[in-house]
Amino acid sequence: MIRSIFLYLDRTYVIQNSNTVKSIWDLGLFYFGNSLSQQSNLERKTIDSLLYSIRCEREGDEIDRDLIHSLVKMLSSLNIYTKFENEFIKESNRFYDMEGNSKINEIEIPMYLKYVCERLNQEGERLMRYLEQSTKKQLMTVLDRQLIERHVDVILEKGFNTMVNGDRLEDLGKLYQLLNSVGEIKKIKESWQSYIKQTGIQMLNDKEKESTLIQDLLDYKDRLDRILNQSFSKNELLTYALKESFEYFINTKQNKPAELVARFIDSKLKVGGKRMSEEELETVLNKSLILFRYIQGKDVFEAFYKQDLSKRLLLDKSTSIDAEKSMISKLKTECGTAFTAKLEEMFKDIELSNDIMNSFRDYPMTQNFKSIEMNIYVLTSGNWPIQPPIEATLPKEFLEYQEVFNKFYLSKHNGKTLKWQNALSYCVLKANFIQGKKELSVSLFQTIILYLFNDVIDGGELSFRDIQANTGLAIPELKKNLLSLCSSKSDILIQKKSSGSSNSSANSGSGAAKTKVIDETDTFLFNSKFSSKLFKIKVNSIQIQETVEENQKTNENIISDRQYQVDAAIVRIMKTRKTLAHNLLISELVSLLKFQPKPVDLKKRIEILIEKEYLCRDPENAMIYNYMA
Repeated sequence: MIRSIFLYLDRTYVIQNSNTVKSIWDLGLFYFGNSLSQQSNLERKTIDSLLYSIRCEREGDEIDRDLIHSLVKMLSSLNIYTKFENEFIKESNRFYDMEGNSKINEIEIPMYLKYVCERLNQEGERLMRYLEQSTKKQLMTVLDRQLIERHVDVILEKGFNTMVNGDRLEDLGKLYQLLNSVGEIKKIKESWQSYIKQTGIQMLNDKEKESTLIQDLLDYKDRLDRILNQSFSKNELLTYALKESFEYFINTKQNKPAELVARFIDSKLKVGGKRMSEEELETVLNKSLILFRYIQGKDVFEAFYKQDLSKRLLLDKSTSIDAEKSMISKLKTECGTAFTAKLEEMFKDIELSNDIMNSFRDYPMTQNFKSIEMNIYVLTSGNWPIQPPIEATLPKEFLEYQEVFNKFYLSKHNGKTLKWQNALSYCVLKANFIQGKKELSVSLFQTIILYLFNDVIDGGELSFRDIQANTGLAIPELKKNLLSLCSSKSDILIQKKSSGSSNSSANSGSGAAKTKVIDETDTFLFNSKFSSKLFKIKVNSIQIQETVEENQKTNENIISDRQYQVDAAIVRIMKTRKTLAHNLLISELVSLLKFQPKPVDLKKRIEILIEKEYLCRDPENAMIYNYMA
């Protein structure tokens, strides 16, 4: 009111004499401030009342914010806001020290994070509503220190794994924001790495879930990626930690993950698995490649992938040749042309074989075989993981057909030799049953077993020894094929134990339990009463399945190939360095090789190369090696 009355005075005389005369407003503040300073208890009571009101508001009571705003503005105008500010920061520090310690022990970590976020929002609103902005930095520092920094270890120890296991994206997002605001991302990284490694190692060591391990790992990776993207804002440090941790734990179990990744891809690319669209298949293959990148033993993957690919191609079990070639292209991009050279050659062999067969069908001598249609793949032995041939006595027609093809092929490719791989051959037979004709898809060995029953009268039996004598199959191989023919899924043959009691019902629909053991004293008869709703019956599933012997052979080849790689690497390093200490040589080998070798194995290879006179020990120091030209 007084200022309004003397408004003209302020705008004229005061402005003209601003160096010596104060405005009505400034003069009023000056006298009010002097009066207030002379009554120190009044200033103290004013500040204490403000602090009390703010404390009440923090505890949930309602206060007159407009009045608080006016008082704070008054203190600022009187240049005594700093005194209030200092007391306010001290009071805030005491308040959040007590409340933070209480809350962290009373409530669960997700609720504590929510509480901290709410307190930060409340104090931010308080700053906007009635405090000076100069107070913001000090107040936020108090909250960060008392509610976050002091309790980082407890928050992560008590809550991190639980939130990740529960896929609590929102809570993890709050955790990231809060700890990031106080520069504690490294602490999150440590917990993140620890969780990924521990959980991953547990998954690898769970033998009961080995059959689903790769799918479980893909789901696990998807879950971690979702947390990284949605909760951790794709933080670079945490992204690298995820990659590093995944690579660490997946290689704690040497060779097996690489084998299982190859098996998983095989299950998606071969006929008989879950049907997927091209887009779904492409997505699964891309995800599989992520695991492939983490694996150090890529040579193990290559060996088992080649084994599975050969069966898919030769047994016509591939869902899509385009998908197969797409996968080869992805592997080529990841590892280079040397990695996929032999895989690409396998496809070339198949295409070339198709051209050969087109020419062979026009060969005059094939006209003598009207009842048999044969398709032959001519394979380059160095490109295919082919096992040693298994001897068997084939039917006369088969042998004659093979001989005709031998003459045809060798007439066009002089100097080459052909070795027939009977174990990889399969046949489609037409079989007559009481309830009608069926097409049986069986292996070549199963074919020659079934052929024997053409010469047996209805209801006649053949003993195990008779079948073995006529087929020439080794006993283990014969048992495996007979078991498949007698299984509840096919039931083409009926097995009788030596006592004479039938092991199964003659009707395949009976669901009778079947034995899993074939004895050399058993006898077998053709099940003429076999019935099925399907016209085409697949019995040759044993071919697509890998045997223990094949698995063992593949692992032996991997070990052998690795020895050659180690030897070549040692010679290459020593040829360049001429002289090198043992520890330095081991270090360079570990960094050079594509797999993780054991130091003991490297030492053995060094000793062998010394015996072969590629290297020698230094006469003065046995731990130093010299290259011998």
